[in-house]
Amino acid sequence: MRTICNDMVLVLVLVLAGCSTVPLTGRRQLSLIPDSQMLSMSTQQYGQFLKDNKLSTNQEQTGLVVRVGKRIAVGVQQYMAQQNMSDRLNGYNWEFNLVESKEVNAWCMPGGKVVVYTGILPLTQDENGLAVVLGHEISHAVADHGGERMSQGLLAQLGGMALDQALANKPEQTRQLWNSAFGVGVQVGALLPFSRTQESEADHLGLIFMAMSGYDPHTALPFWERMASQGGGKPPEFLSDHPSDQSRIDKIREEIPEAMTYFKK
Repeated sequence: MRTICNDMVLVLVLVLAGCSTVPLTGRRQLSLIPDSQMLSMSTQQYGQFLKDNKLSTNQEQTGLVVRVGKRIAVGVQQYMAQQNMSDRLNGYNWEFNLVESKEVNAWCMPGGKVVVYTGILPLTQDENGLAVVLGHEISHAVADHGGERMSQGLLAQLGGMALDQALANKPEQTRQLWNSAFGVGVQVGALLPFSRTQESEADHLGLIFMAMSGYDPHTALPFWERMASQGGGKPPEFLSDHPSDQSRIDKIREEIPEAMTYFKK
């Protein structure tokens, strides 16, 4: 009984001590991992992913990903400077790569390490659609959603173990947790309630970042409508790690006027 109580006290201390604030939204989030460790592991895992996966040889598509990505990155940097939050981008070294895969996916690790899968390009269709995706994924990184999910996983699955200890003692489990946190692998079911909040935040911030980069936020609506038209058996929203299609589209429509105040033609 004493051991259980001690464990509960430890968890409570970790939770209280490891809180930070999501930039721009002000939401409190769990943050148990120092930025330096997140950036170091990001560089390592990103490099390994690129070694293990085939980069696209389509120069036109690859050039598009890099071009749009760099524009979004500049918009993010400008916005963060205006909000006196440039320090949140310390250690960022932007990289944009297009990977051959039928998977409809894209993600951004800490430090601006971005991957787009060729499988999502038929849905993005053009530069504007790609800007929606990259604005959304980069927002996850800027809002430290991956670090939040990693912290939740370390607390729930590894008893609050520090990242360096987890890597040393349970490297495979830690790598799986990392992949899940950043959308590289299967999502962790225990974290679904948090993920819906993070997805909505990324939609909101993504609209602002694409507007700052000169992309019309209105183009987010047809992109998400194309995503919704993919159909297939989808679980109810309360079981999903993403908002339902219609909930997401309705919310984005409500947020477009705010995003338009940042629009730079």
